[in-house]
Amino acid sequence: MRALIWISEHTWQACIDEARSVLPEDADVTLLHVAPSDVEELLAGGPAGLLGRRRAAPPGPPPRAIATEEAETLLAAARERFGQPAEIVSRRGRSERELLEACANADLLVLARDGEPRLGPASIGPHTRFVLDHAPCQVLLVWTQQPRRSGGKLP
Repeated sequence: MRALIWISEHTWQACIDEARSVLPEDADVTLLHVAPSDVEELLAGGPAGLLGRRRAAPPGPPPRAIATEEAETLLAAARERFGQPAEIVSRRGRSERELLEACANADLLVLARDGEPRLGPASIGPHTRFVLDHAPCQVLLVWTQQPRRSGGKLP
C-alpha cells in the first residue's frame, strides 16, 4: 500500500496519529508539505514600490529560505512522530494542485478537515474541498478535534 500524508501546519499531528493507527507497518508512506508560492510572489513585487519607485529589499533571509527551513522542520517533526520509515517531500506551489499531482500513484491520501471545528460544510476549507472532489485515490479525512454541536442538533 502506498500512502500519502498531507503535512499542513495546523493539522499534521492529527493526520500522523490517525495514519499510524490505520496503516500497516509495511506501507510505503510519503509525508508531503506544500509551501504556497503566492506569498513569495506577493513579496517579490513589494520592492517595486508605489508607481514603480524602487525600494531596498527588506533585511533578513529571503522568504524562500524561511519557507524551506520551516518545511524541513515540520517534515522532520512529522517523521519523528510517525515513528516508521517515511519519505519526506517538500513542494512549492498551489497546495491543492501539488497534492493531487503527488497522490497520482497513491492508494490512500490522509488529510484533515481544516475549516471550522463544527459539523457542516464549513468544517472543510476550499483547498481541502478541491482535493476531496478530485483525488485519484481513496481518502482518509481526519477531524483535528471533536466538532462542536449547537444545542445537540445537527446543522
